[in-house]
Amino acid sequence: MDYREFFSQFMYLSEGPGIGGRIKVHPEDFVVIEDPLPSIFEGRKHAIFFLKKRNWDTMSAVKEIAKRAGINYRDIGFAGTKDRHAVTYQYISVPQDAKEKVENVRIRDVELRFVSYGRFIKLGHLLGNRFKIIVREVDEKAFERSKEIMRELRGKGGFPNYFGYQRFGERRVTNHLIGKLLLQGDFEAAARLFLGAHEGGMEGDEARRRFWETGDVERALEEFPNFLRYERTLLYRYKETGSWRRAFLSLPLPIMRIFIHAYQSYLFNIYISRRIERGIPLNEALVGDIVVQVKGGIPYRDRTYRVTETNIDFVNEKIRRGEAALSGPLFGFAMRMARGLPGKLEEEILAEEGITLETFRKLPKPMAEPGGRRELLIRPLGMTYGYIPGTGMYFRFFLPKGTYATSVLREIMKDH
Repeated sequence: MDYREFFSQFMYLSEGPGIGGRIKVHPEDFVVIEDPLPSIFEGRKHAIFFLKKRNWDTMSAVKEIAKRAGINYRDIGFAGTKDRHAVTYQYISVPQDAKEKVENVRIRDVELRFVSYGRFIKLGHLLGNRFKIIVREVDEKAFERSKEIMRELRGKGGFPNYFGYQRFGERRVTNHLIGKLLLQGDFEAAARLFLGAHEGGMEGDEARRRFWETGDVERALEEFPNFLRYERTLLYRYKETGSWRRAFLSLPLPIMRIFIHAYQSYLFNIYISRRIERGIPLNEALVGDIVVQVKGGIPYRDRTYRVTETNIDFVNEKIRRGEAALSGPLFGFAMRMARGLPGKLEEEILAEEGITLETFRKLPKPMAEPGGRRELLIRPLGMTYGYIPGTGMYFRFFLPKGTYATSVLREIMKDH
C-alpha cells in the first residue's frame, strides 16, 4: 500500500470535506527553514554552515559533502532530517580544520555558507521549523473552506499531532512493520520485509520481488543496485555470519532506530485516532491523563504530570491558556503510563499488539527504547494563508521540532 492508503485508517479531527489539491508539485512549493538552538553557536571547535538544498534528503547531502571534502560523514552534525522533495535550509557543523575544504565543495542544488564557529550539532538541537507551502490544483473556494477548518480546529485545541508519512515510508510503508518484527525477535521475517517489500515502478523493485519469492541471498547480491547500500550491507553480513540478527546489528544504529521509532509512531497515531473515534477529547484532561508543560508554544516532553481529581480543574485551565497539553504514549520500557480511561486505551493497544513495555527492553542493547510522551495536538504558530489565483493556496507557519507539516496539511486537504 502507499502512504495515502496507510493513513486512511487514522481519523480526522475536523468534520466535512477538505480542500483537496496537491503538495510538492515543485520543490519550491515546500520550503522548510530551521530555527536552531542558540547554543549551537557556542564554542570554537566546529565550523557552522548554513545548508540550502533542493531535492536532497539530509543524510544523502551530508554524505556527498563529506565525500567531496574528504572527511568522515560522521563528523558532520545536524539537528534534524528534512524533506527530500523540497527546498530546505538548515545548519550543519564540521570540524574546524575542515572549514576551507567544505567552503570549496560544489554540488548541484546544494549551497553552503559559513556562518560562525560553534559546537557539534546533534539531533534535536533545534527549536522547530518554519514552513512556506503551496497547495496546487484547488479553486477559490479553498480559502473559505480553509478558514472553516481553522475555526473548527481552534475550538478543538489544534491539529492532531500525527507522525507524518515520512516516518513510515512514502512508497514502501514498511518501517513500522519491520520495527514490530524486530521487537518480537523475528529478525529473519524483518530482513525478508526490509529486503523484499516492493510496490513496483522503482529501480531495484524487480530484484526485491525476486528476493521476496526466493530468499536467494547470492542472487540478491548480484541484482540489488549499489544505491541500496543498507540492503547490501545486510545481505553481505548475513552471507558472512548466517545470522539475520547479526546482519541487522551491522547496520548503523540510526537506521536500526528508524524501525523501532516507526513502530512507536504507528501506535501513537492509533492512540490519537482511537480518542477521536470514541469522542475522548484531545484538549480536555480526564483523570488519569498525563500532561506535558508548554512554554511559548514549545512542549517540554520531559516535564510531565498526572491529572487527578484534585488538580483536574487547574490542569484544564492551563490547557486552555496554552501552558499545557495532553500527551499520548511513545511506548517504551521507561514510559509513564496513563491511568483511568486514557490508561485503559493504552493497555488495550498494547494487548492488541501482543507486547508490553518490557518488550522494548529486550531489544539488543543499543536499540532498547525507553519511550516517552508526546503532545496530542499541534498548534501551528504564526499561521497565515491565502489564495493565489492561478497557483493555489499558500500556508506559512512555525512548528516545534518533531512535528510534521504534512499532518497539518492532511487535516486541511483531507486526501493526504
